[in-house]
Amino acid sequence: MFLEAIDTTRLGAHVATGGVNFGLWAPHATQVELVLIDNRNDQHNIDMNRGEHGIWNVFVHGIGPGQLYGYRVHGEWAPHRGLRFNPARLLLDPYARAVNGGVDYRGPIHDHISTDTFELNSTDSFGAVPLGVVVADTPPPPPVVGGRRPMSETVLYEMHVRGFTKMHPLVPEHLRGSFAALAYPDVIDYLRETGVTAVELLPIHHFASEPFVAHKGLRNYWGYNTLSYFAPHAYYATRGTVGNQVDEFKQMVTALHEAGIEVLLDVVYNHTAEGGHEGPTLSMRGIDHAGYYRLTGDLRDDYDVTGCGNSLNTATPMVRQLIMDSLRYWVEHMGVDGFRFDLATELLRNDQHHVDHQHPLKQQIDSDPVLSEVKLIAEPWDIGPYGYQVGGFGRRWSEWNDRFRDHARDYWRGAVHGVQELATRLSGSPDIFNHESGRTPQASINFVTAHDGFTMRDLVSYDVKHNLANGESNRDGSDNNRSWNHGFEGETDDPAINDLRARQVLNLHATQVLAAGTPMLVAGDEFGRTQKGNNNAYCQDSPLSWVHWDIEPRWSQVRRRLVALLRLRAEHPALRPDAYLHHTELLDALGRPLGRVDLAWFNQAGAEMTEQDWYDGGRRLLGMYSSTTSEAFLAYFHSGALPVEVTLPGTPWAFGLRVVWHSGEDGEFPAEDLAPGSELTIPGRSVVLLGCTVPTTADDVHGMSVPMSS
Repeated sequence: MFLEAIDTTRLGAHVATGGVNFGLWAPHATQVELVLIDNRNDQHNIDMNRGEHGIWNVFVHGIGPGQLYGYRVHGEWAPHRGLRFNPARLLLDPYARAVNGGVDYRGPIHDHISTDTFELNSTDSFGAVPLGVVVADTPPPPPVVGGRRPMSETVLYEMHVRGFTKMHPLVPEHLRGSFAALAYPDVIDYLRETGVTAVELLPIHHFASEPFVAHKGLRNYWGYNTLSYFAPHAYYATRGTVGNQVDEFKQMVTALHEAGIEVLLDVVYNHTAEGGHEGPTLSMRGIDHAGYYRLTGDLRDDYDVTGCGNSLNTATPMVRQLIMDSLRYWVEHMGVDGFRFDLATELLRNDQHHVDHQHPLKQQIDSDPVLSEVKLIAEPWDIGPYGYQVGGFGRRWSEWNDRFRDHARDYWRGAVHGVQELATRLSGSPDIFNHESGRTPQASINFVTAHDGFTMRDLVSYDVKHNLANGESNRDGSDNNRSWNHGFEGETDDPAINDLRARQVLNLHATQVLAAGTPMLVAGDEFGRTQKGNNNAYCQDSPLSWVHWDIEPRWSQVRRRLVALLRLRAEHPALRPDAYLHHTELLDALGRPLGRVDLAWFNQAGAEMTEQDWYDGGRRLLGMYSSTTSEAFLAYFHSGALPVEVTLPGTPWAFGLRVVWHSGEDGEFPAEDLAPGSELTIPGRSVVLLGCTVPTTADDVHGMSVPMSS
């Protein structure tokens, strides 16, 4: 069912003539006080008026933008029934558009004294918790120049606002690590030159560190611990945190849009920074614990399917409305072009906590006219029962494809037998996504690395994780890395190992860029960023996680090669098909056959793969032929250690071929045109892409004298 007609425009703080309107949804409260904080840090409490649907409102004369505020919510203290009202807690407005101040983890931030008895803690939390900021409406950023790209033309670049620029030598020091730094001309030029069409920013909703992280003297770096779904993270602003962060975020979006680069946000609507039922009370828990969070049957403990202590209760209509209002706000007011939903399966759980793809929130998102214009990407799993839902989100969505990630890693480290699954992943994973009319290969987000796990360089440099810096005795982080150190654990001076590692990184990049689907790169992977083997650097706001810009020559070469491949992909539709290909015969403009198909797979003999070839577990080479009526390419993926001789296909697959890209050393492949049926040596562990001269009419086909290979 969809929402009742509730006017949520009254929620939050809105500047009006002569003052500010405040609104808060607290349906089970008996009293709500608006708390205004003045320049002397004094509190002024104002009683609010209860209206329909549990929304409390008040208009305050004589105040405006920059005003700091919070709420005190009164009601019954009955934790065993999901009621956690404690007016001693100063609460952040869930609709606050800016946040000022941090969390003092030594202060009275918990609403209870003892986790055994859950006795109410009546010490005032003022001074230990963040406050909301009144923000005036300002114009949104202009649309991206050239319009939003289709997913078939999109190259995603997952990046961290702070980490990407914190050590950038061309960015003024006072700007580094900020929204303003990401808008700096040299930074934008780098993104554009690399071939990035869309940045996917790690969480920029205002977030807080977890208490156990703070007590270790560390800080939540990634940001997957949201405190406010409408406010840009204040720590990324350079000019104050009383609304300046909103302006600075908009200026960043404007600069990226002017460069033709879209902005996507990684959003965390599945849980909040309040953690489990024993965690701090900063906002939603004190407003309506049972309304905002999934609880167990005893209505006391949180029902956690995120691994972060709590889970947002999207079975509640007003929680769904909060999420919808937030999404629309970021599109309409802040100019963003799409979202990647962290642990998206949690959002589809009903009031019984079961996964339901007909969930009202998903229906609302899918049918919303504002969100229909932006990109939607799901991380299609959570850690709860039946949480793994890859392929299930429907045609409006793209999804992180961990099957692609795992197989690409395994193929290039030699841990798989044969090439059957490689072909499936290269063709857009139709076994996962091509079960619903209207879905395209772009449903598959083809990634090899992400923020969570090894960097690409570490993937080829470490067999095991090295997470001691996180303070958890190396117990945190995945042990299923599918990595290979190529003979030495960690950094080495051995040039042969280093050359092979760089080559393998190029092979992995080429696999994701040449596969049908949407490639996602991770910032710094293109030039060998390392975290020294740490595969869970969520708490490392330090040079360990920041991007270093003193790039070694070997890794500059990797970036140069990747940029060239991305340019080829952008220029040639045959390298980025926007529909699933099924070995379909191609026809010329008059409907006559061209003698070739849109997708074919080749063995080393210049012929299409046979059944015997497909079931050859020792095979380490696969040729992928992709074609349109006007162009064709042949890519070989060779994961074996030794060179292999291949016979190039004959006409009409091609009546001329040329190597246009490869992952090998300079001079390792011929630069001249190659004849159909000729031999080509492919070195061990290499990807090579050949451009094919092809007939575009049936007359051209009939005029050829070289027979087609069979």
